Amino acid sequence: MNGRHHRHHQNHRDKSKLRYIKKSELVVSSPNSVADVEKRVSPEEDVDVKCNNNNVDDVASSSKTKEEDDYDDGIDIMDDRLDKLLSDIQQPELSHEQIIINDQLQQDELLVVESIYGENVFNLDSWKGLRCFQIHINIDVLGEIGITTKVNSVNEVETISGNSDDFLYSFKVQYLPPIILTCLLPMSYPSHQPPIFTISVKWLESAKILSLCSMLDSIWTEQQGQEVIYHWVEWLHSSSLSHLGFDEEIRLGPYGTNRVADARVVSGIRCIDADIPFLQSYNNEKHHQNFLKELHECCICYSEYPGTEFVQLPCKHFFCRKCLQTFTQIHVKEGNVSNLQCLDAKCKDMIPPGLLKHFLGDEDYERWESMMLEKTLASMSDVVYCPRCETPCIEDEDQHAQCTQCFFSFCTLCRERRHVGIACMTLEMKLQLLQDRQNSSTLKGNQRQIELAKINEMLSEREVRRDSKLCPYCDMAISRTEGCNKMKCGNCGEYFCYRCNKPLDASDPYGHFRDEGSCELFPREMVENWQRQTHINPRQEIQQIHAEVFHAGGSACPSCRQFNVKMGNNNHMLCWACQSHYCYLCNKIVMRGSKHYGPKGCKQHSEG
Repeated sequence: MNGRHHRHHQNHRDKSKLRYIKKSELVVSSPNSVADVEKRVSPEEDVDVKCNNNNVDDVASSSKTKEEDDYDDGIDIMDDRLDKLLSDIQQPELSHEQIIINDQLQQDELLVVESIYGENVFNLDSWKGLRCFQIHINIDVLGEIGITTKVNSVNEVETISGNSDDFLYSFKVQYLPPIILTCLLPMSYPSHQPPIFTISVKWLESAKILSLCSMLDSIWTEQQGQEVIYHWVEWLHSSSLSHLGFDEEIRLGPYGTNRVADARVVSGIRCIDADIPFLQSYNNEKHHQNFLKELHECCICYSEYPGTEFVQLPCKHFFCRKCLQTFTQIHVKEGNVSNLQCLDAKCKDMIPPGLLKHFLGDEDYERWESMMLEKTLASMSDVVYCPRCETPCIEDEDQHAQCTQCFFSFCTLCRERRHVGIACMTLEMKLQLLQDRQNSSTLKGNQRQIELAKINEMLSEREVRRDSKLCPYCDMAISRTEGCNKMKCGNCGEYFCYRCNKPLDASDPYGHFRDEGSCELFPREMVENWQRQTHINPRQEIQQIHAEVFHAGGSACPSCRQFNVKMGNNNHMLCWACQSHYCYLCNKIVMRGSKHYGPKGCKQHSEG
């Protein structure tokens, strides 16, 4: 037996990817198989799973550390089960002709099952001269189904003893790990005896799996002497959940009571810390596999691509690679790092740095990192930049700072050399001083050009300050051309009042203008200007009233689409809203001095 195990172990990795596999590659729900799932869920670190139950069905020891020992234990489990199940049945004496008939029926049934279930059927090595195969049965779930388990306040899973401090943890999945049906066909099947089988489920406790086994026994009893593999698989696929009472919700556990003597039952439940991540990971993986196989439409460019051409963000919104790459590159080049959010209009989640590094080149990614650093430093109220080398410095309580790079000590208010006890020079004072120095003969070399460039910079800064306000968050100069006093900084995305320059609450930026004694939302001069622009004369008011009261005998203006009433028999219309002249008959604009009406044109006067 050991030699046979060793031979199968050598070929295990080579054949694990084939559709037709060896019996030694049979999937067994053992403690070690659950540990493999945990490693796949969290590959970055070792997961310390504390389980509170001992699974009697699992024969292999959970303390195994070597891959070879784990593999051999899995084979030992299945060998022991098949030996026990085969020894429990009494083989009837069959004629040679009956053996040939049964063998042909088995072969035909296996071909039919393979043609229907395709990749979910795995032919195994013949075991003691008998056919052995395995079917992975995907459970039919309509939409999503809830999974619930009971946890108590000390993080212990549900046991038979119950606890008043228990609470329920629930989540939903669309895909469940398959039920694994392993069948060994005796020579007396189907004429006299049923297939020898095991049912392996990684998320069901043993008592529920035993209930499934009993149902398969009942199906054989009803159809004794006939092929039943297809009927078993179809029942497990479509009716197993309802049979267990899981039509709307699956209840995990109870844990700690997993004791069933039937060798056909193979339960993989371990503990809540292992089962929940396993179910969630399997559901997410199936979703991803189906997504990659299907065609999807990008909501940005409205083009259809296979799922492999899309990128899904952590917020679950997905976009095609071309659109996402163009989006990230444009915003980084323009410096709008605050806009590197999900492209969905209602989602504000940021694009992860890992995806940005994938879509941006090395140069653009370094630029993004630099801008993010600058934005972070700008959001810190005690960080200022050295006026000489632009190194970030920490401001003290006296509005002074010292550069750690060039050791220049400066005033953070006027950005000049530190001047203790002396008031800061205003921008106008600095500008006047430098302009006076331009006429001095003491300036040598390129000093005059340097100071002239500084004068031009100050003049520009003065003009900017005259027509703009500085954002209270990042000190970006912002100018309002029209509209209300609620401003949004294009650099940091924060809100502030343009009138008093105070920050606004992002959750309710208009609340500042609703309070009594606060700033007005719209400037008074702007409101008066709108009133002057929208003022209409009494004649227009009468025409507007006629248009609202009399809907018959009129037409819409071809210019602004406002309705106008035809008065009398005159077909020359004057729109009360935009003051355009147009013809009632042909609905065309009539220019002054044109010969629109006449023998060759429309009639200016007509009834109706």
